[in-house]
Amino acid sequence: MSSLEGRSRGGRADEVRSDATVEIQPRQLIVTLFGLYARAESNWLSVASLVKLMADLDVDGPAVRSSISRLKRRDVLLSSRFEGAAGYSLSQRSLDVVNEGDTRIFDRRRATVDDGWLLVVFSVPESEREKRHSLRSALTTLGFGTAAPGVWVAPGNLERETRAMLDKRGLSSFVDIFASQHVAFEDLRSKVRSWWNLDELSELYGDFVRRYRSVATSFASEGVSPAVAFEQYVPMLTEWRRLPYLDPGLPLTLLPQGWTGVTAEELFAELNRRLGGPAREHALSIIHP
Repeated sequence: MSSLEGRSRGGRADEVRSDATVEIQPRQLIVTLFGLYARAESNWLSVASLVKLMADLDVDGPAVRSSISRLKRRDVLLSSRFEGAAGYSLSQRSLDVVNEGDTRIFDRRRATVDDGWLLVVFSVPESEREKRHSLRSALTTLGFGTAAPGVWVAPGNLERETRAMLDKRGLSSFVDIFASQHVAFEDLRSKVRSWWNLDELSELYGDFVRRYRSVATSFASEGVSPAVAFEQYVPMLTEWRRLPYLDPGLPLTLLPQGWTGVTAEELFAELNRRLGGPAREHALSIIHP
């Protein structure tokens, strides 16, 4: 099953499907659906509507049930009932993560060199060593790079987001955060390349552009129905939402010329603008038949 390939509706989806395929797990699509549509529905989707929405993404019932079971075991989803109907909600922890992601995914501000840098160091006693993994996971999620063993670095404009995440996760007591400027000795562009895997990031952005450029072109010239918009938008957003966490919005002056991330960001913004509204219209027609 390739969740990036739209199902044919009178031939239209076949004409605009993305040029390549990426294996997206059904559970990832489910989390995207809850992030997009459940929050406005009191953080709840019925079993019936979720199964129908996933069917429109080429995911059958057994795969949906298996994915839901896995998400429940991981405390991502909770079973709940509303007006007598069975359904699911995001756990509070998961809802917090989704809420935190809105700015990063939809409205990230790219840093400049004048923003400086955040340096994070942490010390965790052996009795609480499980916190080390939690800290590394949190910093990786924020897009921090590793400047040296035990020293993590990110653009300075992430200070508020970093403080909020570490505090909310109960990790702030183990951490010191420093605001800094790079003053000497090596070239900062070279250091950034060593702190982040720019080659891998460029490849990921390039893959996204190659997959969705033709989709944007087709919809720009012909328009899009709500059903086809939904088929394309949900997998596209599912693929995109991890990228802003791998790239914390590094200053363009420190990145290779013609940085692919800029093209990818512009393409995502266009697809979000064109497809987001019609996709929501289709989703709501399923949620409120």
